[in-house]
Amino acid sequence: MSNEINTDVLIAGLGAAAYSAALYCKRYQIDTVIVGEEFGGETAIGGMIENYPGQPDIDGFDLMMKFKEQVDNLNTETFDSNLKNVEKISDGSFRSTLNNGEIFLSKSVILAMGRERRKLGLDNEEEWMGKGVSYCSTCDAPLYKNKEAVAVIGGGNAAVEGTILLSKYAKKVYLIYRGSKFFRPEPILLEILNNSENIIILLETQVISLLGDEKGLNGIKINKKINDQKHINLDGIFVEIGADPRLEIPNQLGLKLNSDSGEVHVDKHQNTSVKGIYAAGDLTDGTDLKQTITAASQGAIAALSAYQNVLNFKVNK
Repeated sequence: MSNEINTDVLIAGLGAAAYSAALYCKRYQIDTVIVGEEFGGETAIGGMIENYPGQPDIDGFDLMMKFKEQVDNLNTETFDSNLKNVEKISDGSFRSTLNNGEIFLSKSVILAMGRERRKLGLDNEEEWMGKGVSYCSTCDAPLYKNKEAVAVIGGGNAAVEGTILLSKYAKKVYLIYRGSKFFRPEPILLEILNNSENIIILLETQVISLLGDEKGLNGIKINKKINDQKHINLDGIFVEIGADPRLEIPNQLGLKLNSDSGEVHVDKHQNTSVKGIYAAGDLTDGTDLKQTITAASQGAIAALSAYQNVLNFKVNK
């Protein structure tokens, strides 16, 4: 078809794994395109990063801008649209269609679309996004400076980190978790949490409804009594209950998933169960350590595998 764009490798995603893969693919001197709509992935909304080698402290968005700049300097084409469909064609290559209708033919595909943040599933949750409901403590914490009270919902590392950050802005912060103990937070964070005077920890507690009006959220109802009542007046809530891998394209392709985590299963070369399809970053079960550095390393490994696959195509033609 005349409107099909030919390339060696198509990379889906705009986060650390995707940009790292693109950097290595371009250095291998193979034609490469990147597609996606959400710039920077989790890193870009992660606030200040202090554990990326070579950068003692840098804002996550700024770090991703550096990734992007390095890739752009290699004249890498980027298309601002998400993948809609990927199909394997008769010669073993792939036809990828974007939401905007553009179609690409590539010998290799690297999936690096990351994860989708989980929601509570309560009435008015989506309607009040940006009106008291947030899914990123590090993004929106400064908006609550000197506010009376906010709540973080979740029990993992991100929830604990977000609570500590918010305690520097809001007068009172509730940390609400349905479990009896937090889920593997870093010990140093737990120590800070327990020593913070304006943090109230509510374990074995669930949010059962959001309260508010046409202006947005102004409180929550919980399943246990606090000060003889089951509702808490709040200026905002921060939902930090994890994220799920984006599986629409992997499921289309019938990729093998990890039966425990639901992530795309990869081997040490970032191969998936379909030849020519590679995956990297938070989408995969390649590591339990979901960090910018591990996503970037997986992207580099995926690029090498994709490059070797491109070479095999050229040898066999």
